[in-house]
Parts: sequence; C-alpha cells; structure tokens
Amino acid sequence: MFGFRRWCLLALSAASLLCVDAKSSTGDSVLVVVDPNNQDKYSLFFDGLKDSGYKLTFRSPKAEKPVVIADDVPNFDHVILLAPEARNLGKDITPQSIVQLLSLKTNVIVTLPTKQSPLHSLAAEFGLILPPPGSPLISYFPQRDTPSSLIPIPVEDHSSPALTKHIEPVWFSGIPQALSTNPLLIPILRAPAESFASETLVTSGSADALVESAEKGGEGLWAGSSLSAVTGFQATNGARIAFVGGAEVFSDELAQKEVAPYVKSGNADFSREVAAWTFQENLVLRIDGVEHHLAHENTTVAKEQYTNNDNVVFSAYVSKWDAKQGRWEPYSGLKDLQLEFTMLDPFIRTALPPVRATPGKYSTTFRAPDRHGVFKFIIDYKRKGWTSLQSSTTIPVVPPRHDGYPRFLSAAWPYYAGAISTSVAFLLFSTAWLAGEARDRSSRKAKGSKAE
Repeated sequence: MFGFRRWCLLALSAASLLCVDAKSSTGDSVLVVVDPNNQDKYSLFFDGLKDSGYKLTFRSPKAEKPVVIADDVPNFDHVILLAPEARNLGKDITPQSIVQLLSLKTNVIVTLPTKQSPLHSLAAEFGLILPPPGSPLISYFPQRDTPSSLIPIPVEDHSSPALTKHIEPVWFSGIPQALSTNPLLIPILRAPAESFASETLVTSGSADALVESAEKGGEGLWAGSSLSAVTGFQATNGARIAFVGGAEVFSDELAQKEVAPYVKSGNADFSREVAAWTFQENLVLRIDGVEHHLAHENTTVAKEQYTNNDNVVFSAYVSKWDAKQGRWEPYSGLKDLQLEFTMLDPFIRTALPPVRATPGKYSTTFRAPDRHGVFKFIIDYKRKGWTSLQSSTTIPVVPPRHDGYPRFLSAAWPYYAGAISTSVAFLLFSTAWLAGEARDRSSRKAKGSKAE
C-alpha cells in the first residue's frame, strides 16, 4: 500500500513538472474578437492558450464591450482579431486604435481577410503589400486531393527566429504578403517557391491560371518564396504584432488534418509558436543595469567625469525572460553585442563580450579618446525576432588639471635639450665675458703703476 501511494505521488510530481505554464513577460489577459458561431472552430488553439496560463475574454465583432482602450489605458495585455470576414469590428477597434495599442505595449494577432477591409490599410501601415482583393495563395504542388488554395507549407528548422522548435508542414489557406524594406518586419512563414496569388479565378486542377496571370503583368501575378504567409512586426518599444494571411491556420480542422499518412500537420505547434512570440514569451531581453569606472580602481562606483586617455571599464547586465519559470534570468548568450563611445559620431566602437565568471554580465576596457567633450556610452542591439536592447549613459571627458600633467614628457626631450644647451651657452658666454673684462682691468692697473 505504501509503495503504491509513493509511486502515485512521484507520478503526480512528474506530471506537474511537465505541465509548467508558459507565461508572457507582459501579462496574461487576452481579448479574443471572434464570431460566437465560429468560436468552436478554434477550440484547440484557445485551449492551448488557457493551458499556458492565459485568461481569455471573448467578444463578438459587433459588440462594444469590453472596450479595448479606456482613457488611453489598455484593458488587456494581448488582443487576437480572429474575425477576418467581419465588416465592422467595433468603434474601438480601428487601424488607428491598433497602432495606439502597439504604442501602449499591447501585443496583437491579426488575421487578414481575402476581401477588402480596413485591416488591409492597417497592414500597409506596417510595410506589408497585400495582393488585390480576392487573390488567395495558390499552388498545384505537390499533387493532392485538396483545393489548390489549401497548401501544405514545409517549415524548415531555423527558417525564422520566431520559431524555436521543429514543426511539421503547415496547412495554409489565405492571402500572402509582399514585404517592404522595413527592418522591423520578420517573416515567420514563407510561401512556397512554386506558389502564386492572382486575381484570376482558379478552377481546381487547372494550371492555366498561372499563365493568364503572367500575361496580365502589373498586379496580376504574385509568386515565389519572397512572399510571406505569416509576418511579424516588432515595434521599437518592444510591442509585437503578427499578420496571419488566413484564420484557418488556427482552426481545429487543419490542426487535425494529416500532411502525410499518419503524420499530423504542424498547425497546432505553429499556432502556439506564433502566439508565444507575439505575446513576448520567447526572445525577450532587457538590460538590468550598466556600470563604468576606471580600470585601475577596485571600486565599481561610477565616475562623474573622465580624463583624456583614461582606461575605462564598462559593464552591462542582460537578462532573458524564462517563460517556463515566469521570471527573468541572467543571459550570456549574446556573442555580437557592441559598445559605442560617441560624441556626435562614434569615437570608439568595440565588442562587449560576456564575462565567464558572472552570468549575464558583459564587460570591456578601452582608453578614452584624446579629446574633451560630452560623450555617451551607447548600446544599440537590434536583431530579427529579438527584443532590441538600447542604453545611453552620458559622461564628460575633460583635459587633465594643471597638476595632472607629468613632470617630464619623453616626446619633449629635443626642446629640453635646446633649452639646456642655450642656458649652458649663455652661462659660458657670460663667464668668458666677465673673465675678459676682469683681465682688462688688471692689465690697465699694471700699466699705470709702471708709468708712475
């Protein structure tokens, strides 16, 4: 009896360790805007969010409450717009209000419709170029018994920084997006190279649509892996938004649909990865603090100013959000962090490597430039998918004091030698002059005495 009870307790403890909630670094309240009639279509996606510790609040597209923003304060940490075909999402859900949500550090997932809607103009604000209305993504490869607009897209490992694990091919049905040169855009799921989107009405089993679209030119053809099916955008303040080309990606039907015999699709894992990145569970960094001091001093107290050519030690402490533990942990995995010591332009740009003995600490030593002025220690770390790290610390660099210069300068020995030789020559000349004058006086006195 005791043995059976002990094994039960061990099993429960192991299960509790495996069921650790993944928590967001910004909060757990989520507003889901979805048609009540379609809510059951995405039950697996919603259940996965609930199991991760999120508190979901559902709202009909035509409802006005609960409001998203009240008195310029967001009521939710995250928003999911899962009603792409709705013509009206409410007075408080507009492209302008969604941009305001991002400025208030609220994360958003947007599913785009194939027809024209205000969400198309919202995508344009973030540098996404959408095809003409009614132009779904189409592919005839590989051969399959599904419609040409329902495409299995393979997901290569490390194809996007937002995807952190291996994912089986994902079923996709929706519109693609062409990306502008905006550096804040992050492709999450690329369209297959053989896929295309066009205004031509596609009949199942016919590839003539591709030829007809190519003959149209202009906006007639959108093709290739340069298109993105799911795209992320990270604002400069750290807020994130994901544009999904079709809401069917989150559906239970595609999550349970096989991509090969006895191989379930990766839609469920992919949907959870998109939500994890957008809700700031993954790839979230912050700078806990910085410090600087003279290299020859043991203290880490920051100096109020430095002198030209001082050896300065600068250190930064970086943490990464651990979604499983729900806390910030010191992180030493950055290998390309840099420090700039700048006035108007960088005078010094040097690597800021991690310190082996101290997790999360990055430190470097450099010599202050031989120029006085107001300088800044600047860290500006921006990488695709990661939270940007920005830090700026102002410090003046002044010339040495009157008693701060060395007594003798090795570079001035020619001047010292010239001054010494001039002084010695003057003394010798003065001595010779005075000695000659004394000799003349003595000779005059001798001549005078003889004359008497």
